Amino acid sequence: MSAVFKALSDPTRRQVLQHLQNGPLGAGELAQLFDVSKPTMSAHFAVLVAAGLIEPVKQGRTITYHLKLSVLEDALLMFAEAFGLQVTRTKAGKPSGSPHKESR
Repeated sequence: MSAVFKALSDPTRRQVLQHLQNGPLGAGELAQLFDVSKPTMSAHFAVLVAAGLIEPVKQGRTITYHLKLSVLEDALLMFAEAFGLQVTRTKAGKPSGSPHKESR
């Protein structure tokens, strides 16, 4: 879980995830959306892949990144549970519920 939160600690990486919410994108397409060098962008992709948040699919010389939303959802659910927050997963797999603390 710490790898996921380390990945989420950087604003550029969070923006990459937001862009991938709309569907898979090529590494070049994603890199063009940011004002950073290609090696820096590759480092961001590597952190996100290591955390399991995105999956690279290589086809020839092209790498397309896919968002793995379930990994993010699992980490957020574990985080919420650690603080006694009531959040459940809906049938669609998305967390729901009010983010209030359980009364004890």
